[in-house]
Amino acid sequence: DGYDAALVLCGRHKGENEDRIAQALERTRTGALIVVAGGKEDGIQSLRKRIDKFGWDGDSMPKYHGVAFWFTRPEDAAEAISALAKVPVRVDGLFVASPGMFSHDRVDAGSELLASRLPRDFTGHAADFGAGWGYLSVKLAEASPSLKGIDLFEADFEALEAARANMAANAPSTAARFYWHDLTAEETRDKYDLIVMNPPFHEGHAAEPALGAAMIKAAAKALKHGGRLMLVANRGLPYEPVLTENFKEIGETCRNARFKVLWAKR
Repeated sequence: DGYDAALVLCGRHKGENEDRIAQALERTRTGALIVVAGGKEDGIQSLRKRIDKFGWDGDSMPKYHGVAFWFTRPEDAAEAISALAKVPVRVDGLFVASPGMFSHDRVDAGSELLASRLPRDFTGHAADFGAGWGYLSVKLAEASPSLKGIDLFEADFEALEAARANMAANAPSTAARFYWHDLTAEETRDKYDLIVMNPPFHEGHAAEPALGAAMIKAAAKALKHGGRLMLVANRGLPYEPVLTENFKEIGETCRNARFKVLWAKR
């Protein structure tokens, strides 16, 4: 606390950006300089206009596809902090998530479809790749209560902490380990009998199927021989060739109007 300046670098989620400004206000002294920067495509202009309404001294400057704006921390920032701070959301009355996390305010329909097809007699070691706030891990623990344990891998630290809380609340008897981990750049330490995942396929605003393909390749390396991968994807994403290249057997479990559930055996 009590910093003389703060720099806030914005992402694409409005709630998370506002919360970061609230944190900057909480952690700086009166009169401190707070600088906020972000891309125009990520909504930095609308964020600047929202902050301008507080009437603080400041200015802004555009540069290429970005904008930086700055203001002086007022003496009394309590009202602004209250207005900007993000509030955790309860999903289905069971899970806690926050703005900035994938599908923070509802169960993702693709994950829900995959959850409905999870094995009910699994007894080995499992991993959840890109676990988010832990929905699939909780559902696997419910479906196969005799499993030996689940390892949750997630690159977003706050989402991983939410997953830790959600597993403790909804699957307290399941052995779980949590890894703050970039699966596209770091190999896992252990090998698994089953991996479940709903891989991300967006980077920024553009579809980026290569991200999901990289996670499929990571899953192939992390499975034991004979181990299985179960994943859900938008119907139009071309993951089948990647699965064919990296697994001994592949197939489709089901599909609906939007998603498909695929499986692969190492």
